[in-house]
Amino acid sequence: MSTPYLWSRILRRLMMHYLPPIPYWMPPPPPTTPAPQPQTQQPQTQTTPGYQVPTPTYPPYPSYYPPPPPPPMTPEEELAFLEDYKRALEEDLKDLQDELKSVEERIKELKEILRRQGKQV
Repeated sequence: MSTPYLWSRILRRLMMHYLPPIPYWMPPPPPTTPAPQPQTQQPQTQTTPGYQVPTPTYPPYPSYYPPPPPPPMTPEEELAFLEDYKRALEEDLKDLQDELKSVEERIKELKEILRRQGKQV
């Protein structure tokens, strides 16, 4: 089992217990109010009388209230979590041991090939 997969499994388990749901990870940006334009007299040049560019109006952002922190895990939940985590680690250890055996066998094969060719390593 590869290391990135292992970390994704660990993080997924931790997110279930310690992180709030996805919509609460990033609060919406605060509403922006347009800055007041200074009143200056500018000569009217090439403007159509009576035409103004409409300014879009947007509904106000809803108020953001962060969720309360999740309650701590009960001993039963923590035990189940740790047993599942231990089981996953044991599976990963078995996969790593199998990978190590295959690498050692390949090293032996390559040494044997080099020995037959007369090159000592």
